[in-house]
Amino acid sequence: MRHKKTYYKEEYDVGDQSFVIEGPLTGEELNQYSYDGGLDAFRPPREQFEAIMEIADLEEGRIIIARKNDHIIGYVTFLHPDPLERWSDGNLPYIMELGAVEVSFEYRSFGLGRRMLQLSMSDDFMENYIIITTEYYWHWDLKNSGLDVYEYKNLMIRLMASSGFEVFQTNDPEITGHPANTLMARIGKNITDDQMMEFDKIRFKNRFFF
Repeated sequence: MRHKKTYYKEEYDVGDQSFVIEGPLTGEELNQYSYDGGLDAFRPPREQFEAIMEIADLEEGRIIIARKNDHIIGYVTFLHPDPLERWSDGNLPYIMELGAVEVSFEYRSFGLGRRMLQLSMSDDFMENYIIITTEYYWHWDLKNSGLDVYEYKNLMIRLMASSGFEVFQTNDPEITGHPANTLMARIGKNITDDQMMEFDKIRFKNRFFF
């Protein structure tokens, strides 16, 4: 499967603030910008910036960013699921994972996460994928948000639903281990019944029917 990527750009003004949403970008293009120190949800900022530049240069990898002038203040990542997780079973090229959505705390009131996701789906080639996102409560910024896990869960569901994601059931122990954890997926318009059946097998791995 050849992973075709088409670049999109949007200028987004909110009050007296101006932002650019753009991507997918290459690692070289990303490296032309500075990276906000508040983007540290997953690892220290410099290490995370290096990680997203690596993802950008994967054959299937996609990085969409939000920036203020030449300063990256948010990003979304798409790539194949981690080989150590069930979602990579069969190495199915049409299964992608929304690996992260992060916006620096100072800029979280501007709807940038939603804008990045919507721009990501502007590319018609995304209709060839089943895109999953595994929402784990331990990744959420509960402290700064002031929300409890269930309020944050509903926030994430609304955010993802704005770009066509739906909640799906699974017997994955990491998802079922806490009621706030959630599997969501966006099923592309070009996904076949056979491809959907393979996804269902992964969702309910090791289920036996009698």
